[in-house]
Amino acid sequence: MLRALEPDDSPRPAYLVPWHVERSDPRHPVVVNSGLEALDFVRLFADGPEVAATEHWGQILPAETVALCFCEIDTADLTMTLVWFRPETGEEYCWRFVV
Repeated sequence: MLRALEPDDSPRPAYLVPWHVERSDPRHPVVVNSGLEALDFVRLFADGPEVAATEHWGQILPAETVALCFCEIDTADLTMTLVWFRPETGEEYCWRFVV
């Protein structure tokens, strides 16, 4: 929910995106939680000319990996969106990447 900023609101520290994508094999990228905390209610949205899909991953622990398979999909125009909640704040975050 949006709210007006008050003059006494102090800026929050930057939150680094906790994801890393290993792209050594373009048809089988691996998504890694490279952060220090577990991430809750993680969802992956794949959007492209040949696919529009959603995967519910649930909680992803630090250093946990999820391998993706695009053997039969042209990844040239494929956009992936990861959405998750931080357990300590309950705030929802979103990060987009391409393969």
